[in-house]
Amino acid sequence: MTGRDPGEPHRTATSLELLFDLCFVIAVAQASHSLNTAVTAGDYTGGCLRFALVFFTIWWAWMNFTWFASAYDPDDVPYRLTVLLQITGSLVLAAGVPRAFEDGDLRVITLGYMMLRVTLAALWLRAARSDRRRRRTALRFATGVTACQVGWVGLLFVPAPVRLPGIIVMIAAEVAVPVWAQSAGMTPWHPHHIAERYELFTLIVLGESVAAATTAVRDALDRHHSAWALYALAAGGLLMVFAMWWLYFARPAHTLLATTHRAHRRRFTWAYGHYLVFASATASGAGMAAYAQLVTRRTDVSALAAGAAVTVPVAIFLITVWAVHVRPHRRRGLGRFLFPACAVAVLAAACSPAPALVAGLLLAALVVVVTVTDRPGRAARVEG
Repeated sequence: MTGRDPGEPHRTATSLELLFDLCFVIAVAQASHSLNTAVTAGDYTGGCLRFALVFFTIWWAWMNFTWFASAYDPDDVPYRLTVLLQITGSLVLAAGVPRAFEDGDLRVITLGYMMLRVTLAALWLRAARSDRRRRRTALRFATGVTACQVGWVGLLFVPAPVRLPGIIVMIAAEVAVPVWAQSAGMTPWHPHHIAERYELFTLIVLGESVAAATTAVRDALDRHHSAWALYALAAGGLLMVFAMWWLYFARPAHTLLATTHRAHRRRFTWAYGHYLVFASATASGAGMAAYAQLVTRRTDVSALAAGAAVTVPVAIFLITVWAVHVRPHRRRGLGRFLFPACAVAVLAAACSPAPALVAGLLLAALVVVVTVTDRPGRAARVEG
């Protein structure tokens, strides 16, 4: 495990990485369903906070393995077995999501998270033994990851009133570990591989939005309630997902990662900013499911709150994609204002009778404008 070539041609995701992602789909689906349950019960603040924490554990475990595998992936038997243990940890974590939401019981989710992180620390120790050039970086990763796991376990034994501040401290510590470790030297990650891995996870969370919305609309149609409102929700949901996909994939991430974003500050901003991209895309599915339950009168949530559950995640998605993924490509012209303006309009759509449909039409209009304004730049690149 001496490190892979960061300039290796035709580097793509492996079948083991795809299996890793597939098992994480379960955890993402559990987080989305639990957020929907909290919103329809009227627990907006608590539900959003628990979702933010649970999704952080999912995203952080996924992201850390992704960057490790981009730099070190010998694909031998010990490596495969270690990754399979990580996959097992992701399933345990997914099993603990409902308990974390309903009862605030973090024991199962902490166990799954520990399985994911301790096995990653073991991989970093193996890299430290093999890659002498980057031994200091690998040892820092192993030390930081292990220390954080001690902290998470310790939180299980503290009184409930101080648990939330402790969680905030632990999240800050987790986020600081890669910054501290890579200040001793950069690992040999591959720009095209990282871009593809992030794109694949984007597809996962968008797919979860489609699945959540489809299930909710199907259940509502089975009860024969407000057909027009449900058709508007379904059409708007599809438009939103299609537009979110289009807008994210309009610009290639690997061109940034291979050039300007090799610098630590920009790279970490891009990588960490995707937490909001992934979380908001997941939450949009939960919001559409909550709105479907409002249509069928299975919840006492107000129409404005249900509409906000649909539009707020989409607005966050737009702003974050623009800030970390699109804006570095388009520094001048109309593109600087399109995404923020559309995000504001999407937020206002919560007050409309059909928030999903209005938001979907707004995003579709944004796709049209972005596509038209991009044509001159594309033509110039082709001619060049």
